[in-house]
Amino acid sequence: MTRLDAIHTWVFDLDNTLYPSQAAVMSQVEGRMTEYVMKSHALEREDARKLQQRYYADYGTTLNGLMSNRSDVDIAHFLDFVHDIDHSVIDPDPDLAAHIGKIDGRRLVYTNGSRLHAERVIDQLGLNGLFEDLFDIEASRYVPKPNREGFDAFTGRYGIEPATAVMFEDSLRNLETAAELGFTTVFVRPHHHEGEPGEARPHVHFETDSLNTFLKDVHAHREKPKDPSHD
Repeated sequence: MTRLDAIHTWVFDLDNTLYPSQAAVMSQVEGRMTEYVMKSHALEREDARKLQQRYYADYGTTLNGLMSNRSDVDIAHFLDFVHDIDHSVIDPDPDLAAHIGKIDGRRLVYTNGSRLHAERVIDQLGLNGLFEDLFDIEASRYVPKPNREGFDAFTGRYGIEPATAVMFEDSLRNLETAAELGFTTVFVRPHHHEGEPGEARPHVHFETDSLNTFLKDVHAHREKPKDPSHD
């Protein structure tokens, strides 16, 4: 935990990071994305799903794939459509609110989703008023993580020095870019993640199955009395 002693800016991904990946949020979003691709490309569901997955793999987000391959994408409509989901599947988390509220430093959310979606998730979790700002896909000019250009837009907007910032993410490829920039990285393992805890990942400095537990341990470390012999 010593590495976190010099951290002044705490950056949190939104989906599957601030709430448990078991919550049926992204499954709804992905279903809506498939439906959008079905309608926009006149495809059957299975073909639309395959195209959507290819866009995500090749471009970072389905939206970025659509924008790169079509000239008629209504970005605002896409974002509204895919995030028109039931957010009540997210359980309020007063413990997380307490842990985040106790952080001494700047707190920001950086998401590839829309701002409205982020606001609804934050509201449902009970984390209102705990973050300086929510940086969404529109703020990044629709350049998604893990692209360096999106990260540069994020750090530039808030004057973030990566060497004094930590990023919490459920995406290893997003953390790779963050680590290259100098962020301290925390991998919040999704429940479906394949791989063993502690396996070699040079771009991951910490990993956890529980954001709550990790932040609780951080606070305990920071509150631990210093050993006078080390002064």
